[in-house]
Amino acid sequence: MKNFIGKALPFALLLSAIAVTGSALAKDSVSQDILEARQETQIWTTYALSPYLRSNDIQVSVDNGTATLTGGVAEDIDKDLAKQIALGVEGIKSVDNKITVNAEQKPKSDAQLDQSYGQYIDDASITAAVKSKLLWSKNSDGLATNVITKFGKVTLTGHSDSATAKELAGRLAKNTRGVKSVNNQLIVKEQRTTPMLESGKAIAAKSGTTVSDSWITTKVKSTYIYSSNVDSSDISVTTKEGLVTLTGKVSSGAERELAIELAQNIRGVKRVQTEELTFK
Repeated sequence: MKNFIGKALPFALLLSAIAVTGSALAKDSVSQDILEARQETQIWTTYALSPYLRSNDIQVSVDNGTATLTGGVAEDIDKDLAKQIALGVEGIKSVDNKITVNAEQKPKSDAQLDQSYGQYIDDASITAAVKSKLLWSKNSDGLATNVITKFGKVTLTGHSDSATAKELAGRLAKNTRGVKSVNNQLIVKEQRTTPMLESGKAIAAKSGTTVSDSWITTKVKSTYIYSSNVDSSDISVTTKEGLVTLTGKVSSGAERELAIELAQNIRGVKRVQTEELTFK
């Protein structure tokens, strides 16, 4: 009996060790699977957000730090971009780029992109930018304007205080980065009796709220960043007691005039000084 126990005990310990090792290996395997799934998701999400790659059909798989890319694109530069994006993901050591290049490759249609994550993000960003510009404006009514964006096409609905305010809202939307077209359906309503629909500027005026210089500076800069026809990186903005000073370089008279108009339109701005805003 003792001899049996003496032989059985090492065997039992061996089985226990195998079980523990197997459990550890299984755990490591699950952890690796989760890591690879995350890497695949991160690469795919970046492709979906890229305006150059989202319309292409690219598949991604990751195995032990190697990303394998398949599918088709129309240009060599898109194939290389897909590779560089994958290499930029933490943990990806190499890329097996099997993407084919075909000049006849047809991009996905708007219907196919309808559920595209990247397109959704773009449209949501445009809507937020347009809405922000309308809310910051002293001449438009952001609170009474609904903004809907689909495939870069903006639709404005709601009410406007005047035809001038309606036109301005349309211009602000049209000049927003990423906007392809604007359908201005705002209804001009000279007088409104519903307090809930009072504009932001009217509420501020009644409450005696003073707009700070730092708020004005931030909103002017943000408006430039959102705008498609003003190079925000070349224009500096400072504000003192409502006087906005623009300094820097612009490419043309049209850009200069637009920069001035956008600054003058911000709530709280009394005057815009542009002597130091010169041409490149």
